[in-house]
Amino acid sequence: MQRLSVNLWFEKEAMEAVDFYISIFKNSRIIRITHYGKEGQEIHKMPDGMIMTVEFELDGLRFVALNGGPLFKFTEAVSIIVNCQNQEEVDHYWEKLTNGGNRLAQQCGWLKDKYGVSWQVVPTMLPDLIHKEDGEKERPVMKVMMDMKKIDIKKLEEVTRKDNA
Repeated sequence: MQRLSVNLWFEKEAMEAVDFYISIFKNSRIIRITHYGKEGQEIHKMPDGMIMTVEFELDGLRFVALNGGPLFKFTEAVSIIVNCQNQEEVDHYWEKLTNGGNRLAQQCGWLKDKYGVSWQVVPTMLPDLIHKEDGEKERPVMKVMMDMKKIDIKKLEEVTRKDNA
């Protein structure tokens, strides 16, 4: 068993969200589903038989989706990072995860999906494009990236080439 996993608290759409996520990521699966029973109903107030948790994996990372009621909401303070090898992957995950979501409110590769979960869809080469060996605190690529919503690798590489020229 994986030592660490991520718990996602949903009001009542855990199964729907899991189905959505596993349709996007290859090598994904549902591991186990548990249901609420009559025990503890005075506390959890969920109907007997309703799905309580869905354990699942996305590309090898284990998650638990919990139908916990309206008590807690997602915020951008926690996000799931999707490391992408190329623009094709960036485009794929961005388009799939923003399906029904709020792509306009985010920047720098951040998005919020239709369930309120925040994601960062970023190219793996981004740290190399931002980091500068000579100790300069900010590269021009940062300014360009801050104006982007979905990351455009070609534009970042163009700025980097100009900066290095």
